Amino acid sequence: MKRGFYTIMAAQFCSSLADNALFVVAVELLRSGGAAEWQQAALVPMFALFYVLLAPWVGAFADSRPKGRVMFVSNAIKVVGCLAMLFGSHPLLAYAIVGLGAAAYSPAKYGILTELLPPSMLVKANGWIEGLTITSIILGVVLGGQIVDANLWRSVMGWGLPGLDKPVHCALALLILVYVVAAIFNMRIPRTTAVLRPLPRDQVALLQDFWRCNMRLWRDRLGQISLATTTLFWGVSGNMRYIVLAWAAAALNYSTTQAANLVGVVAVGTAVGAIVASVIMKLDKATWVMPIGIAMGVLLALMAWVHTTWLALPMLLALGLLGGFIVVPMNALLQHRGHNLMGAGRSIAVQNLNEQACILLLGLAYSVSVNKGLSALGAVLAFGMLVAALMGLIQLWHAYNLKHHRRECIRLLAIARSDRTHG
Repeated sequence: MKRGFYTIMAAQFCSSLADNALFVVAVELLRSGGAAEWQQAALVPMFALFYVLLAPWVGAFADSRPKGRVMFVSNAIKVVGCLAMLFGSHPLLAYAIVGLGAAAYSPAKYGILTELLPPSMLVKANGWIEGLTITSIILGVVLGGQIVDANLWRSVMGWGLPGLDKPVHCALALLILVYVVAAIFNMRIPRTTAVLRPLPRDQVALLQDFWRCNMRLWRDRLGQISLATTTLFWGVSGNMRYIVLAWAAAALNYSTTQAANLVGVVAVGTAVGAIVASVIMKLDKATWVMPIGIAMGVLLALMAWVHTTWLALPMLLALGLLGGFIVVPMNALLQHRGHNLMGAGRSIAVQNLNEQACILLLGLAYSVSVNKGLSALGAVLAFGMLVAALMGLIQLWHAYNLKHHRRECIRLLAIARSDRTHG
């Protein structure tokens, strides 16, 4: 790997670490303030909101400027959201601002991989990025659970620092420091030789261009399958962060700090699955992992009947392992097709629109369902059945493509195979 790749990894790790810790801190801030449970569940769709609203612009913005600079500006927006939460803004509003920064960050983070590395390295690079991201989720969720603990707050209070009159305030101040470290790495990301694409002056033309890119990817015989799979995976996993917290409270009577550790267990499995996939999977074989998605959905549904820690731990670990093994090759295939069809930044923005729209819709559905009385155990069962059913449909869709568009599918797989060999 090139040296610049490791700088990108460091920046991504710190920024993602703070994002995931902040989610737990925001949940605790709402709980301690007596907010309704639907507001806690609404944190997930609020984070996804700007991914959807700004999707036509963030990809083009990432392609118009050096991606290290885009990542720095995006990280600064996250700091603003964290400061807003610290100084009394409603957690839902403040977390939406952090989501705005994340929406702008993502196309630059993934897009620079296709600029810096040859196609033959994309699966491996995605394995490292996803593995590191999941590691940051593990540590971030666990960190968030630990820094809202009152014992840490009492220790910090002894330092005489002003404004930290609650454990969550202490936690937010620590997370701002993590974002600052991420910004330092952002400034050291190298400039690639990729040609910058100026932002069009006509915003209507930009919207039309984005829509064409979206439809181009959905019409591509491999792009549509990988996009459908990653959209479903991230739509469910994005909401699972909160659902596991709620499930642990209902099934195991866990506190926020204890439940955060269980989210970390899922992330450990995902990191292992991502690393294994990066070692043994090839770009042209990515679609072979789809049956694993059905097994993942069934396993998730079975969690509704788990009420003991000794059984929950291996099941959560296996759930993450299957998810990580699926998402790395499918994500790499999607990036490969998107880069060939429309350019890195625009393809990632299209991917983000679909994935975050799924997170948003599922999150809103969950929030409304909780408001109407759905239990956490019922949500786990529903999400598991949804994953299994939709992954089965996607697999049938791919089989249909192979049967009725075999020549086109073989040609696209040959391109991926050639890039893997000669890239």
